[in-house]
Amino acid sequence: MSQESISIEATKASKPLSPPWQGAGLTWKIAASFSGLILLLGVMVIGIVYYLTDNALHRQFDLRAIAIATNLSDASAAYVSRRNTLELDALIAKYGRLDGVSYAYIQDAKGEVIASSLQPFPPELKDANLERRMAGSRMTSVRGKPVYDTRVPLLEGQLGTVHVGLWAETVRTEVRGTLLTIIGLIALCLAAGIALSILLASMAIRPILDLKASADEISRGQLDTPVAIRSDDEVGELARSLERMRASLKAAMLRLNRE
Repeated sequence: MSQESISIEATKASKPLSPPWQGAGLTWKIAASFSGLILLLGVMVIGIVYYLTDNALHRQFDLRAIAIATNLSDASAAYVSRRNTLELDALIAKYGRLDGVSYAYIQDAKGEVIASSLQPFPPELKDANLERRMAGSRMTSVRGKPVYDTRVPLLEGQLGTVHVGLWAETVRTEVRGTLLTIIGLIALCLAAGIALSILLASMAIRPILDLKASADEISRGQLDTPVAIRSDDEVGELARSLERMRASLKAAMLRLNRE
């Protein structure tokens, strides 16, 4: 290999690689910058909305379960005190058929189940907690399926406790559906924002492209067409400078032709 070839190879090897975006047009650079910023903000907004909405929706389901259990507690207090098992079973069955409710049952003050919408009663549901004067919730399972269990005291715990279970999968499905709808709307807004940024970048760069075309004509010696000045901003100042340069070159060419 000759020394000249070695020198050429060394020159190619030492030449720094240009960034991949360096050859892109100014329109796409501006659009990409705005689009990246919009996407970054969009991802942050989606994360915040997802977190807050998920917590709010789960809180609403907790309040719903507490409301159902409280209503059942108020409706069943008289039946429990009189040990009216017939009316109590009918009431429990009614609440157990509510949408999203997996079961409803009542424990007496000793912890014995006196009415249940599930027959036979699953032993894993029996609450061994002796403190029944306060409302509470836990995660349990029924027939291998996860359930959110909500406990409400019956007559301040003197008669026992009321338990209502909500299917966890139903809760998650409704939460997921709501979140996907919200995220879809945000994504649609992001897509509209990116499209708008591309349009605005194209509109912003149009005067500069016009000036580039005028500069190309001047470089080819076409000095008769004046440079159009359409604004009073920095682009307008650039157009005025280019027009003064065209006029000066044209005057210089005329003087040279007369001499």
